[in-house]
Amino acid sequence: MPTAVRMRRLEQQTQALKERAWQLKARVQMLKEQMLGGGAGAQAVVSHSNDMGSSFRLIKLTYSIDGTAVLARTDDAGEALYKTKSFDVFSGPIAPGSHTVSAVATYRGHGYGVFSYLSKYTFTARGGQSFTVAEGKITRVDCRAYEKGGAATPLEKRPALDCKATQVSPDKAPDAPTPTPGSPTSPTAPTAPTTPAPQPGQ
Repeated sequence: MPTAVRMRRLEQQTQALKERAWQLKARVQMLKEQMLGGGAGAQAVVSHSNDMGSSFRLIKLTYSIDGTAVLARTDDAGEALYKTKSFDVFSGPIAPGSHTVSAVATYRGHGYGVFSYLSKYTFTARGGQSFTVAEGKITRVDCRAYEKGGAATPLEKRPALDCKATQVSPDKAPDAPTPTPGSPTSPTAPTAPTTPAPQPGQ
């Protein structure tokens, strides 16, 4: 195996281990916050979606909640990270109350032929959102990277990253179906005995 390929694989494995360490550290921090906050039913889900055009290749993405890093991914070659269109950044328990999520996405320009010079430039998009988590509730924070403006907008002003928070209730068990008349599970009302009509002369 060529040395360059082996080195790249080692770098990818090292980066994967670093990401795992970041995630474990973030999870421990979140559990500490949960214990200190006294909450036992609040949860948060943070997701990222990538709607950037082909002129941008995602090479670095970081997410933090209340200043604690929960995701750090790097792809200097710009060959894999940009292909992942959507994924969960964080999903788990969190202390009830107010929190803030922050995100930073770094892109490298990408083009062919006369536009190959774009690979020499990098672009950064930043986003964030404050959100409140209530006891027994789940709060979703959906972050989306996209290009703003139009064809006349300079490349350096196109990358954008917006986040939106929504609160949802945990899934509930479905209610028992209401029996319909005539169904096998529908109770049958007792039938009153019929009395024969009196005949003439009786």
